[in-house]
Amino acid sequence: MRIGLLGTGPWARMVHAPALSGHEKVEFAGVWGRRPDATAELADAHGTRAYEDVDILFADVDAVAIALPPDVQAPLAERAARAGCHLLLDKPLAATVAQGRAVVDAARETGVASVVFLTTRFQPETETWIAEQADRAGWFTARADWLGAVFTTDSPFAASPWRREKGGLWDVGPHALSVLLPVLGDVRHVAAAGHGPGDTSHVILEHVGGASNTLTLSLTAPPEAAGATVELRGAAGVTALPASSAGALAAFGRAVDALLGAARTGKPHACDAGFGLRVTEILAAAHALLQ
Repeated sequence: MRIGLLGTGPWARMVHAPALSGHEKVEFAGVWGRRPDATAELADAHGTRAYEDVDILFADVDAVAIALPPDVQAPLAERAARAGCHLLLDKPLAATVAQGRAVVDAARETGVASVVFLTTRFQPETETWIAEQADRAGWFTARADWLGAVFTTDSPFAASPWRREKGGLWDVGPHALSVLLPVLGDVRHVAAAGHGPGDTSHVILEHVGGASNTLTLSLTAPPEAAGATVELRGAAGVTALPASSAGALAAFGRAVDALLGAARTGKPHACDAGFGLRVTEILAAAHALLQ
């Protein structure tokens, strides 16, 4: 599979480009970005082509991997799908529900495969844990604290305009939902408990199976307090999301494998664009309540 990369920011440089260039089953066919100098630099670093015209890249590849802000990703993903390209997407899928639905519609109408890269879902230890808990009945309640220190350190993502605007709800919220939805089922009610320090938000979710959970999401945590905790309580007892030894680079390689499998078999992946849309719908509902 020939894969092109859209985006030249920190995430593209740190994860997408090296994972694509090092993957044995794909050809890293080119890069397109909004900054020509950065596009040429990233392409040169990985021995691939820099594209000035994104539509030419779409015509030259079988799939695209996207590392762009959600409001930029969604319309480009829709165009790529309508050009016949499979989609390896970042989270969140889109900045609005309408944008996300347009991507899903385009993928379904053209039959292209899609995978949304949610790091925790593509790490072996956490992927196995999620599957095991999803097979158990009787979950009563859960909590997820996903606390980043992006705005309190020298993180390369601190200058990201969309993260400044959307905050932890939209940046780390998808990670928490990617763990909870497969285990507790879809969400039937969303409530917002209020604001915390900085961009911190507190959200309460009621799931169709009857369980409820609380989310605390932030990019403003002190470095010493940063980290992710997911705890489930129910008839099976108490269990917590394990740590993973696999970093983002290895996880992205597994996401590439997932896209290859979905494209080959025609079977939708659990983290396809449709799942990304559902996550976007939940985030948008919480966001509206926090305004």
